[in-house]
Amino acid sequence: MPPRTRRNQPGRQGELNEAARLADRLQAAGHTKRDIARVLDRDPSLVSQFYTKSKGAAFVPALRQVLAAVETGGITDLPELAALAARHTRRRTTASGALARVRGKAVLITPTGSGTGRVGAQAIASGSARLRPLIAEAARRGLRLAFTVRLAKTGYLHPSGSRTDSPGIRRDVIQRADHTEERSYGSAQTGGLDATDFARRVDAAGGDVTAAVREWLVETGRIQPDAHILHLEVRTWRPR
Repeated sequence: MPPRTRRNQPGRQGELNEAARLADRLQAAGHTKRDIARVLDRDPSLVSQFYTKSKGAAFVPALRQVLAAVETGGITDLPELAALAARHTRRRTTASGALARVRGKAVLITPTGSGTGRVGAQAIASGSARLRPLIAEAARRGLRLAFTVRLAKTGYLHPSGSRTDSPGIRRDVIQRADHTEERSYGSAQTGGLDATDFARRVDAAGGDVTAAVREWLVETGRIQPDAHILHLEVRTWRPR
């Protein structure tokens, strides 16, 4: 069987929808798919679906305005482009003409800075993308954060309850019957972790929150490099 040809392969532009063609022109102007997603205030996977699933019709007016601003006006600042796109983004409609429902954000930070986000195995496998907005918003507000991970006992480098592993944390280690453990890192009592630093780590990992957390745990000598995170929870608060 001959290999399948990718839909967004160069030379097959006639098969791309309008959103994908506009996204291609923005990429030719130096913006990545992730940049385009930030401008549209959507997950990067949606931009990929312009090519693979012919999505994006609702964003065509916004993409046209953004492209004109980039090509004609020379605007490169992403927040400025995002503000422009927001004025031209339409909600899609159902077959009856009503506004389609949109999925709410998986995480919420209160005015006091308190926020919590949890993901399980399926979300972790795809990078825990639902936690990225929580971390980004925490960084924007200058908040602190902590997180809890669960992985196999053999994945940790320090024994349960070790002060070297997580000093000052009163949230005891939780041992489970399936030979996994939950351990927490950062707390209000110890000052927590810098959300801005973690947001940079997530950005450097291409938006993969799971990879960023695992990298921090490996860098700080807490887990094996090949340890697999099974559960992840992030908490935020405003420093005193």
